[in-house]
Amino acid sequence: MSTVEPLVFPDLLYLEDYSGNFTDFFNAVYAIFESHFIKSQPNFQGTRVSAQKFPLVDGIHRTFYHITHEGEDEANRTPDMRRMERIRFPKFCVESVPHDELLVWEKKIGRDDRIHIFNEAEGYIVVLTKRKDYLLFWTAFFIEKEHQRKKKIKEYEAYIKTKTA
Repeated sequence: MSTVEPLVFPDLLYLEDYSGNFTDFFNAVYAIFESHFIKSQPNFQGTRVSAQKFPLVDGIHRTFYHITHEGEDEANRTPDMRRMERIRFPKFCVESVPHDELLVWEKKIGRDDRIHIFNEAEGYIVVLTKRKDYLLFWTAFFIEKEHQRKKKIKEYEAYIKTKTA
């Protein structure tokens, strides 16, 4: 039995909070990202987390664009409301580790060592890439489909199994 207090995720930000005005909503979402990852930088277990700025996408940080839009073709990504609504989640997840409700594992992808932080209840994942003296905020997104959530849990369990073998 854990003695850790339950995680209480930050409130979602809704388009309706801005009377349906997408420009105002977008600007508010960007202001939160800017506050959390540009004007200050969170720490993951004592290591600084930075957001990749270049190449700029429509004049904004690449990382912001990546975590708030969807699509395989980087040049034609579209806004993802579920990602935008959860703009407060990445920093919260990064700074809440360690916690029983956050599954954390490492995975090699190409030449990169990536740290995954997943909360099953919220269906939310944050991915950081290891660099020499810091971590790069790679991506974050909401996982809607149950089979995709189960896949992440299996990745975590396989990682833990290799660490305890």
